[in-house]
Amino acid sequence: MELYEKMGHELHELIVKKEVSAREVTDSFLSRIDAVEDKVKSFLTLLPDSARAQADEVDALVARGEQLPPLAGLPIAIKDNICTEGVLTTCASKMLYNFVPPYDATVITRMKQSHMPILGKTNLDEFAMGSSCENSAFQKTRNPYDLNRVPGGSSGGSAAAVAAAQAPFAVGSDTGGSIRQPACITGIVGLKPSYGAVSRYGLVAFGSSLDQIGPMTRCVRDNAMLFDLLAGPDEMDSTSARISRKPIAPDLRVDVKGLRIGLPKEFFGEGIDPGVRACIMEAAQQYQRMGAQLVEVELPFAQYALPTYYIVSSAEASSNLARFDGVKYGYRSEHYDGLVDLYFKSRSEGFGPEVRRRIMLGTYVLASGYYDAYYKRAQLMRVKLKQIYDEAFERCDVLLTPASPTVAFRLGEKESDPLAMYLSDICTVSINMVELPALVLPCGTVEGLPMGMQLIGRKFSEELLYNVAYSFEQATGLGWTCPKL
Repeated sequence: MELYEKMGHELHELIVKKEVSAREVTDSFLSRIDAVEDKVKSFLTLLPDSARAQADEVDALVARGEQLPPLAGLPIAIKDNICTEGVLTTCASKMLYNFVPPYDATVITRMKQSHMPILGKTNLDEFAMGSSCENSAFQKTRNPYDLNRVPGGSSGGSAAAVAAAQAPFAVGSDTGGSIRQPACITGIVGLKPSYGAVSRYGLVAFGSSLDQIGPMTRCVRDNAMLFDLLAGPDEMDSTSARISRKPIAPDLRVDVKGLRIGLPKEFFGEGIDPGVRACIMEAAQQYQRMGAQLVEVELPFAQYALPTYYIVSSAEASSNLARFDGVKYGYRSEHYDGLVDLYFKSRSEGFGPEVRRRIMLGTYVLASGYYDAYYKRAQLMRVKLKQIYDEAFERCDVLLTPASPTVAFRLGEKESDPLAMYLSDICTVSINMVELPALVLPCGTVEGLPMGMQLIGRKFSEELLYNVAYSFEQATGLGWTCPKL
């Protein structure tokens, strides 16, 4: 077995025992990238020299006999909407084609402090707006298990990099499912943390009340290890939760006896592929065989989550993206007549069609005369959604649902139909609206392609989700398999 096929925690043990060097681990993944990147197209920017230098620092620590942090020497890939000092951060947009941040996001600082070699920046849907990774201004990422299909989005580059064994760890951002949906259809583990659990400082904002940075890995233990590193309060982020927490990864347990697992009927109805439904129900029955109790629950008004999400997220995108005006940084039109024309042409030429669509929708719902009819009502529905999830958790401990209504669809299949693309998020968007954590892990295959299930918990119940996921993973042996590329 090649080093790039091993799980992150296995590689760490090998480094600590001096059976391999951090440099050898990093070189193994860089060689894998060289071998398959032309097919998968996960990365927008590669950093081989700095990654090797970071690995060499870890080897120096080992040589001195110093104790290593849990993730030291383990390479990681970064979604290209997270700021990295001195390294391009484009958000896969022409608007930021030349933007080099002068500072690191908090999560990047924590990675560097833990001596994780950064392999590069991964592709995404432009400004994280999309569900297929086809909206990038630079390239289309492909699903490693079928190169004619999408890897999901918007964190499709990070998902594809992990699934294709180009990196053992990656981070993405999740505004309405952008970690979970691609994790689901590429056969990896992805967590959307509780809102406030992970600092958003340095994340280029899409929807400020919805965005969360989260880990993407090939197994549950690795995911918990990376979450332990990323999570925690940050004085640079006013939305960061000031709560104390203990590490989760060292104490993962295999025990679901007596656990109440809720199956929301609204997540298994119209729009969910029968094969996907059967796969998730088999996972539920597996939990029942392990001693858990299955409980059918209702989430009334859940059908309104999708339109509510697109009103709220588009409104916040309209506000957040107003800063990109062709004046301060980023793309500027070469030909314009006066200041207003500069704004108009720079934004028209710098933003892609999906970003322009959402800016226009967001501006509309915030406009005088429409604010009460759309945005205010959407925020009221958001409160109602929080209430119905709270009521559901009075009857169960976790919820089990699909994460994607279908397997990975073909490239170009939904590109010309925005509404069909938006429906790809039907299983995930409500979780961001109510600030809850949700974890996706592999649970089988449908039509020969990977499929994952979604576990949803109360706010800040990540420890419970990891234990429930770990129990399933250990009991079934289902999980990531290295694709043949």
